[in-house]
Formats: sequence, C-alpha cells, structure tokens
Amino acid sequence: MVSSVVHAGFALLLAAGLLGDYYDRRALAVLLAIVVIPEADSFLGFVMSGAHRTIGHNLVLPAAGAALLHYDARLRERSALRERLGDRWIAVAWVGLFVHVFAHVSLDWVHLEGVNVFWPLRDRFYALDGEILLSTADGFVQTFVDLRTDPETGRRAVDAGGGGTTETVHVNNPVEPRDPADEIEEPVERIFPVASAGWRLYLAGTGLFVLAARRLQDRAPGGGGD
Repeated sequence: MVSSVVHAGFALLLAAGLLGDYYDRRALAVLLAIVVIPEADSFLGFVMSGAHRTIGHNLVLPAAGAALLHYDARLRERSALRERLGDRWIAVAWVGLFVHVFAHVSLDWVHLEGVNVFWPLRDRFYALDGEILLSTADGFVQTFVDLRTDPETGRRAVDAGGGGTTETVHVNNPVEPRDPADEIEEPVERIFPVASAGWRLYLAGTGLFVLAARRLQDRAPGGGGD
C-alpha cells in the first residue's frame, strides 16, 4: 500500500504550488490531516467488508463536497462559509479537496486493487494500470482502457480496470493485515510501510525538500512569514 508518508510528501508539493499567500503552518497542518484521514476507513473493515479503499477512497464524496463548496462560495448571495471562515479558509478548503483527490485517492488508484471510485453510487473497484507509448511498428498505443468488440455480435465492451466489489476485494493494511475470510493459524504480521518503491521514497523526499525550501524562502529578507 502507498504509505501515509508518501501521501503527505505529495500533499506538501501540492500545498506549495496551490496555497499561494495562504501557505503557512496552520494551512499545512489542515492539509496533512486531510490527506491522512481517509486511512481511517481501515478501522471500518470490522463492520463492513471491503471498507478500506472504499469509504475514504472514492471520487463521489469529494465531488459532492466540491459542488457544495462551489454553491456556497460562488453561487449564493451570502456565503455562510465565507462569513464564518473568511476567504483564507475557503481557499484552503479547495486545496484540501485537491489534496484528497490527487495526493491520496489517485495514488491508491494506481496501486494493488485500486479504489472503489464511484462508491456509494456503484460498488466496483477500479485500478489505473497500463501504459501509453508511441511505437514505430504499432503507432500510438494505450492500455489503460481496453476497448474490445465481439466478432460475433459486434457488441463493444470497455474495460477501464474494473475489478471486484466490497464483497470480494480486501486490501491488506496494518489494521487488517490479511483477509478475514482466510483461515490461517500463523501469527499475524502487521507491516507499516514507509516507502515500498524508489519513486515513493523520491516523492516523499521531494515533498520534505520543498517544505524546507519554502521555510528558508520565508526567512529570507523580503520573504513572508506565518
């Protein structure tokens, strides 16, 4: 699984690029909390099969949150959130949504069984897996979405990495390190990953580097502060 350290590293990169003048320790603390909270669905596996990578790892709930935020902040004559929190935290809320989608859900989308993208509207895990390339022999090739036509019926089928459902998919995590349906007498080993691949270590390290660089920029003459 992609560790919280890697999620946080990517979140720091997004924060540096999107927060602008609102970049400070309080905003960073909120964004880091947002990027870690989805992992809490691991604890719900005891009451709901396949809860991990489902309840906190879909695109439906953040889309609903974005719609509500846009309606309140942009469409209403008087914004309840803006009056209570001000422009600063409206901006942080938008960045928080982007951090949740891109620094957490999307990273897990490309790993193992993927995520339950359209839950609760549709119960189906999807994994973003494939490649795009230009070949001198085959031209443009992409395998992320598989388009097939039945030669007998002419019916077209589209496979975008669809997998199982909450009833059939279990993604191992430190809370439930193996599928509860597996009857194994061996001692349970709980693994808390930090970086299980080179690119993940690189991403986490780059996020920490950007955090340190921004702090040094803020301390430089003419730089901003918290």
